[in-house]
Amino acid sequence: MKGVRKSFGPVVALDDVSLQLNTREIHGFLGGNGAGKTTLMNVLYGLYKPDAGEIYLHGKKVEIQSPKDAIKLGIGMVHQHFLQIDSYTVTENIVLGTELRNRPTLNLDQQAQRIVELSQRFGLEVNPRARIEDISMGVRQRVEILKALYRGVEILILDEPTTSLTPQEVDVLFQSLRVMVDEGMSVVFITHKLREVLSVSDRISVLRNGQNAVTVAGAEASEETLVKEMVGAGMDLEKSLIFSESGLGRETLAVGPKAIVQVEKIEVLDNAGQPLIKDCSFQINEQEILGMAGVAGNGQQELAEGLLGIRPIAAGRVLIEGIDISELETSELLALGVTYIPQDRLSDGFLPKASVAQNLLLGYHHQEPFSKNGFLNWPAIFTAARKQISEYDIKTAGPSEIAANLSGGNIQRVMLARAFSRPAKLMVAHNPTRGLDIRSMEFVYSKLLEQKEQGLATLLLSEDLDELMLLSNRIAVMYQGHIMGILDRSRFDKYQLGRMMSGVKIDE
Repeated sequence: MKGVRKSFGPVVALDDVSLQLNTREIHGFLGGNGAGKTTLMNVLYGLYKPDAGEIYLHGKKVEIQSPKDAIKLGIGMVHQHFLQIDSYTVTENIVLGTELRNRPTLNLDQQAQRIVELSQRFGLEVNPRARIEDISMGVRQRVEILKALYRGVEILILDEPTTSLTPQEVDVLFQSLRVMVDEGMSVVFITHKLREVLSVSDRISVLRNGQNAVTVAGAEASEETLVKEMVGAGMDLEKSLIFSESGLGRETLAVGPKAIVQVEKIEVLDNAGQPLIKDCSFQINEQEILGMAGVAGNGQQELAEGLLGIRPIAAGRVLIEGIDISELETSELLALGVTYIPQDRLSDGFLPKASVAQNLLLGYHHQEPFSKNGFLNWPAIFTAARKQISEYDIKTAGPSEIAANLSGGNIQRVMLARAFSRPAKLMVAHNPTRGLDIRSMEFVYSKLLEQKEQGLATLLLSEDLDELMLLSNRIAVMYQGHIMGILDRSRFDKYQLGRMMSGVKIDE
């Protein structure tokens, strides 16, 4: 790819970007928020048409107008969010969109056999007759990779492929990628996890602000050099929590003696009225961060919504400082000192047509000093909003700007500012750094630890095990709505956590 440029209105996403992908290599692709990684790969896959630039395949210039063109040229892409039909089988999902000779009968035995052969060849074990809705996220990802292999691709693009995998599944994926490369394929591996990209990549490229920063051999790269290329100057790596070997320092390991939150055998129902959270119990003390690990879809969302009063608690009870809050409304919980960082910043707790200021006080607009005698106190609202915009470095024209104009990363900063700026007893933070670059992640971590030192009890639900192991005093693991065990910090082991995430219960 040579001199690729792509703009979205006045925003230049890619500015004269070039990338060379060699035969038989895994090419790691790094960059901060808005650096252009996924945009460049979407150009290669035919989802975006570039404003300028050229693409050469085996030395020959090619035009890629659509994913259909890309697949014909041997280019496949596995997106971060899988494109699957839950009620279809693995085989039906894989062959969907391909030509079938036996269309009248739709007998897929021959196709299923080919899928079995591919899965064995590349170490991607699947049951071709299983329904998508009945398999884990790790197996779903194998289905997406097999979709590309079934179509005979030579170049495979993976966008954040390890987000929803256990450590064991990550190891299996990397082994499969190495088999693909040994057989002549090339892989582009888009990620934000530095240790993973260093462990698996032959070469690594970094984009910064839509431009090439550096390309380096994997064996010659280090976390520090890659971060400096990603964020530029201004980040003190020696003081960075992200690069600390032990995570929490001695001064932040202490946990207060007082139990702030007691969750006692609660049951929370899913949208169909079936119990998804069952017999769930745990405790969080003051000055404690309790991590909650688990593959996405195992009840973390329902647990968070149950604790916030968004979803009713069908059985059991939740106590905050001895007060039963199981039947309180969300507004009452906010007034009591419960704060929430939702994982889906676009659908939960965000009003795109409202102003930045209105989003910053959402949920607290009935409380003083923002409301007096039933009327909003706009001078106080705008004063607080300007302070938060400055403190949390929200890129906006001002408090009156329509919130829909903000980028995803800045929407997340609005969520963080709202949650961190209120006096609180319990914070429920669900994937608080999702979609954030390293500098922003460091900011969130420092805020979580700052609040912890002030006595806050935090439930940190995250699919990033490195994040949980860095910040948590203890880690609980949730699998299909059950707590499989809770590990103290001295017992943290990512493979033990991975086994629990796969449904293996441990004795505490």
